[in-house]
Amino acid sequence: MSSDAHLNELGNFLKERRAELSPRTVGLPDTGGPRRVPGLRREEVALLAAISTDHYTRLEQGRIQPSPPVLAALVRVLHLNNDQRDHFFELAGRKVARPRRQATQKAQPQLRRLLDGLTATPGMVIGRRTDILAWNPLAAALLTDFAKVPETERNYVRILFTDPAMRTLYADWRTVARESVSRLRMSATRYPDDPRLAGLVGELSVWDKDFGRWWGSHHVASRSMGTKKFHHPVAGELVLDRETLTCGTDPDQELVVWTAEPDTPSYDGLRVLASWASLKDGKQG
Repeated sequence: MSSDAHLNELGNFLKERRAELSPRTVGLPDTGGPRRVPGLRREEVALLAAISTDHYTRLEQGRIQPSPPVLAALVRVLHLNNDQRDHFFELAGRKVARPRRQATQKAQPQLRRLLDGLTATPGMVIGRRTDILAWNPLAAALLTDFAKVPETERNYVRILFTDPAMRTLYADWRTVARESVSRLRMSATRYPDDPRLAGLVGELSVWDKDFGRWWGSHHVASRSMGTKKFHHPVAGELVLDRETLTCGTDPDQELVVWTAEPDTPSYDGLRVLASWASLKDGKQG
């Protein structure tokens, strides 16, 4: 079969599979009203796969060949079983790459020791996919009580988009959120077959239209230093410098800390926040 014939077959396969799914199956709201087409609409599949509707339309029309990340996203969105997945990859002219099960990340001991020594500085360890692996009490006081977040949902980008308090905590939430999406895309480039990462992207694309649009822009960025302004309900306005240290034994783990210049209102605000966190822990104990 020629390459064009394969792409035409791939387009037909996408149409058929799309028609078999309901919005409820993929986590979209079902209004219950009449739908002009059976199953999912093209724009709904594109949204869930974090690609443009035009790009997905060209795939169904057999005009372009999907990239491996797009293939992986569509496998997830269309709920393909193993046989369907193999057939899908064959039509796309790609080798079937079985996702490798990645070991659960745990914060490296040396990073935990550094955290233990940070009594006046908020700090946390972030892993691949921006999972939060460890934190100190001051980081919890600054951002959120991570201990109350289920471990499977303890992800910085997810919290940033799904916790309404984050939108008022960060003075410029949109800039912070967009930067986080760019850093997450860098992780997706490094791990294109990571099913948990693909699931996170799909969930947040449905949850927040800005996430889907920013993800679709394909901007990438590495973690770096920067100054962030916070409107904290206890400590007031804080202007903190964000520093990131990469772990030598596991480059996928980074220690993120927020510091304030001595003899500034923000420095004093961190001391107030530390006292509040200590008092809070004492009452809980």
